[in-house]
Amino acid sequence: MSQRESMAYDVVIVGAGPAGLGCAIRLKQIAAAEGREISVCVLEKGSEVGAHILSGAVMEPRALNELFPDWQKRGAPLRTPVTEDQFLLLSTQRKWRLPTPPAMRNHGNYIVSLGEVCKWLAAQAEALGVEIYPGFAAAEILYGAQGEVVGVATGDMGLGRDGRPGPRFQRGMALHATQTVFAEGCRGSLTRLAMERFELDRDCSPQTYGLGIKELWEVDPARHATGRVVHTVGWPLDQATYGGSWLYHLADNQVSVGFVVGLDYQNPYLSPFEEFQRFKTHPAIRPLFEGGRRIAYGARALSEGGWQSIPRLTFPGGLLIGDSAGFLNVPKIKGSHTALKSGMVAAEALAAHLSGTAATAPCQDYTQRLKASWLWAELQGVRNIRPGFHWGLWAGMAHAALDTWIFRGKAPWTLRHRPDHEQLKPAAACQPVGYPKPDGRITFDRLSSVFLTNTSHEEDQPVHLTLLQPEVAIKTNLRVYDSPETRYCPAGVYEIVRDPGSSPRLQINGQNCIHCKTCDIKDPTQNIRWVVPEGGSGPNYPNL
Repeated sequence: MSQRESMAYDVVIVGAGPAGLGCAIRLKQIAAAEGREISVCVLEKGSEVGAHILSGAVMEPRALNELFPDWQKRGAPLRTPVTEDQFLLLSTQRKWRLPTPPAMRNHGNYIVSLGEVCKWLAAQAEALGVEIYPGFAAAEILYGAQGEVVGVATGDMGLGRDGRPGPRFQRGMALHATQTVFAEGCRGSLTRLAMERFELDRDCSPQTYGLGIKELWEVDPARHATGRVVHTVGWPLDQATYGGSWLYHLADNQVSVGFVVGLDYQNPYLSPFEEFQRFKTHPAIRPLFEGGRRIAYGARALSEGGWQSIPRLTFPGGLLIGDSAGFLNVPKIKGSHTALKSGMVAAEALAAHLSGTAATAPCQDYTQRLKASWLWAELQGVRNIRPGFHWGLWAGMAHAALDTWIFRGKAPWTLRHRPDHEQLKPAAACQPVGYPKPDGRITFDRLSSVFLTNTSHEEDQPVHLTLLQPEVAIKTNLRVYDSPETRYCPAGVYEIVRDPGSSPRLQINGQNCIHCKTCDIKDPTQNIRWVVPEGGSGPNYPNL
């Protein structure tokens, strides 16, 4: 196989989300202020910046105010200020409006397309001299003689299904760096490798996750209220399952609607996608969408572990930022401001570290700076909210009120999480869930939904969803759990095929994958591994 071409930088950043772009921008700002040169490269696996970005999203501008105090003059796409908050409890047929919890009050925040925000951040970064390469998936961590990270390599292009070079084969490129920053978002494939190699999560609580599924609708103007933010809990989920919905009214009669299901759910028959579709049929919700038009769909896992699940953030030659490190504020249902801030703090630490004599050593000052920042204090203060829902909806809400109003986030204890993949009960111990057929107007099936994601994978490339032990898919997943991967995947990737006269087999429709990472998280035997496909593959989300 041909030798890789290589390029060298001071800092290579994997991922062009808010964290990665914030880090790149701040590095260049510091370099300009100090009259020095810091070379920065950002790799993005999506076909363009924003192609794989998916969030609700209500954005708190606190970190952006620090990065660009003049962001409004610069034309940042924060154009829809929040005008109203509603927090609803749903039963099968009714709704109750509850007091909006302090963390969910959005005065001063903006409803945004996070994909648009990232495109704008990328333009600001490039204007400062950052090199951004979309369509290049970082597929391998490169290590030096002492085991330190010395950069990453992009994936080979033009491999056949068997992994052998095809007629359009092109070797991946090695990007060497003094420091490599992992900003891949939730459950990044290289972040996972770094976690395992350096045992970064040895001393923290296990990370826990949620699956967020989103649609963008154009609705009847008579039912639209620009700036309105609605969150719900309760139906259709049972009281033992964590989750809830959002309804964000953007400009131009558009509504972002989404549903999050905690991936610590126990019933293998539960389908997060179907729960979301069922949610839209509630008498208090359905009228908003009647006569409307669904224009986009997507799904993404999110890190919900919070402060107690933050791993060790630095290691020789690299560090973690953003949702790769788990900086989402779950009670706020926001992570873009914390991701952006973490990237900025990392940049400030790196700028000082790179001028030292041991620039490839762990950048320990990053962690110390984080602990002194508002980000750390914010996450520490809400650390017990999410794990309190392990006791169920009612106990979780009561505990959240106690923690918020009485202890004010300073309870003398810290609750821990349990690994999501260990929570499924055997199918024999659970009741199947009956979901109604989609009507094609308010509710839809998964395949027609995937069509709206503009997902594309080269048909002949190696499958990027791998099984460590193929026989486990039938021996354990099917026989014990009735193949939960066929339900938790929001894109119809996994299918049990029963050919006449043959044993059942698992079929992986990798071309449908929208890179949500749920299978890598929830598989009960941790037998499924998600790795990057060819750069540029996957969804191309339109302004999600």
